[in-house]
Amino acid sequence: MVATPRLTIASAFMKWKTTLILLVITAGLFAYMYFVERKVPGTQEAIRQAGKLVNFDRDKIDGIAIQNGDDKIEMRRHDNKWRLETPIKDQADNSAVENLLLDLESWQKDATISAKEIEANKTKLNEFGLNKTKLRLKLTGPGAPAEILFGKDAALEGKMYVRFENSKASFLASQSVKKDIEKKPEDFRDKKLTDLIMAQVVRVVLKTPAGEMELQKKGDQWEISKPLRARGDDQKIGDLIAQVTTARIEQFVADDRGDLHPYGLAEPRGAITLFTENDKSGRRGDADSSRGAQGQMLQIGSPATAGEKNKDQVYVRFLPRGFVYTLPKKIEELLNTKPEDLRDRHLVRIDTKILDRLTIDAPGKGKTLLARKGEDWTIVNKNNAPANSGEARRLIDALQNEQVTRFVENVASNLPKYGLDKPQLQLTFSSFASENTAETKAGEQPLATLAFGKVEGNDVYARLTDEPFVVAARKTLLDQIFTDPLQWQELSIFKFKPEQIHRLTIVTEKESSLVRGANNQWTWGKGSGAINQTNVQSLLRTLSSLRAVRWVGSVMAPHAFDKPQVVVTFTTSPDDKAAHKLTIGGASPDGMWFAKVDEREGTFLISNPDLNGLKLPLLQAPAASPTASASPSAQAVTSPRATP
Repeated sequence: MVATPRLTIASAFMKWKTTLILLVITAGLFAYMYFVERKVPGTQEAIRQAGKLVNFDRDKIDGIAIQNGDDKIEMRRHDNKWRLETPIKDQADNSAVENLLLDLESWQKDATISAKEIEANKTKLNEFGLNKTKLRLKLTGPGAPAEILFGKDAALEGKMYVRFENSKASFLASQSVKKDIEKKPEDFRDKKLTDLIMAQVVRVVLKTPAGEMELQKKGDQWEISKPLRARGDDQKIGDLIAQVTTARIEQFVADDRGDLHPYGLAEPRGAITLFTENDKSGRRGDADSSRGAQGQMLQIGSPATAGEKNKDQVYVRFLPRGFVYTLPKKIEELLNTKPEDLRDRHLVRIDTKILDRLTIDAPGKGKTLLARKGEDWTIVNKNNAPANSGEARRLIDALQNEQVTRFVENVASNLPKYGLDKPQLQLTFSSFASENTAETKAGEQPLATLAFGKVEGNDVYARLTDEPFVVAARKTLLDQIFTDPLQWQELSIFKFKPEQIHRLTIVTEKESSLVRGANNQWTWGKGSGAINQTNVQSLLRTLSSLRAVRWVGSVMAPHAFDKPQVVVTFTTSPDDKAAHKLTIGGASPDGMWFAKVDEREGTFLISNPDLNGLKLPLLQAPAASPTASASPSAQAVTSPRATP
């Protein structure tokens, strides 16, 4: 009886040990399958690999030599780019070379004639054209195959005989690789003029018959630095650069070490040089270029005239490659480029991401300072009252998109002539830092100041104070800029809920007053009869969320507040201490109504529908008899001719 527990424990231990061993074996099996079996090609893949004529690692190939009779083409890979070395030194067409390597990599053998068969019948090599081959291909690099010899075409269509230099075994394969290499040297030359892309270019020097121009990229934007300093048009300068970076060679003419007179390149008609950050003159310095050491220079010569083949082509010399080519005649457009063609025609260019302040200064009318807080704007010189944020954003967008009608003077030497010595309006765009940082000091940092001078015809003269020239812009732009701080007030007049209004008094031809009762029902404070509860609720909705169409400015006599259309007084507290008053005066010239409230300074405009909503009758109309015609519940205002 005592031995039974011991036997049970021993049995359990043996079972646990057996389970552990099985787990180890299983884990080992899975590890083998994962690390070994997954690397073993499947049946289909193994068949495909076995059928390959050439096995090599394409990325390790660094040289290609093609022997075609007496002609030899050699190419080498440098920094992942292919270059022709023989018979000429030039940029190779990477896509042509990579296509050749891809075709080699997937080249399949259709049949094999073993070395034993060749030895048995020594005439076979001659029969296959593989004894003394004219066409040969040699790859160099780690793991490169032996030289490949190309023989005669086989009787089967699209097939030919090939063998390797170190073996007499021969193979029947497709002619695809033969077609890839049976080309002239110029077929391997890159027809893309340069491998530069537009994003790499940071400086451009353009020489034309009219003079020299220099363009410089600062951040993401372009500037003209010569012959004048001005903002550049990013799109137009990008198009100019693209004419070079996307140009494709029509013909390879000659290297540039010979006589250049026949091509009009001894004294070129013009030249453009593109610089990158890595060029010696990428940012500043001598514009002359050696072979790529200081930028990439393209010189433009005379039109190509030798035969119909050259029609609509022009001779060019591209110094980094050291050759004369022909390009499409369109490249001559560069020679007609003038500084004014590349100038940014936007009136002002500012970074809205860092714009925090907008100062509007109209001498004699006052100054307005708007400040941005998040997505909203405030009027700083009105105790940071909420501003019309939508209007602020609209103005900034309008100014950003406004284009000058013409460039007036490149040197602003006579400001009084254009009224810019004492501008009628000046806008200052600034950023604001609340505390010192490593980059900026605390306070307001001006970004740009835009001044407007005299109006002449349909234009107004303008200038940016940090730029040396005068421009003209549409005079109607001035009408879009509010010069009175009162005009910048937010459009929401009241921000209540209808249920917050406790007492309501309406004065039109007569005075009516309502009080909200404990049961939320309205009773007369002044007046009698059945109350039109529907009209009351509609009036409350209009009043509690009333919005201005726009602010006009200071209160003036023409606003006719001495003879109001409607005066609405209401309270928003049960003790009636929180009182508000709305007065609607006369009609505006544009078909709206002047209005004011006691809590805010200035006059604003409200629409006809809002006026009608505030004039709804509070008294319930008597029920009409069947024979009587229905009378309207309210006299709607349809045009601004109402009388007080």
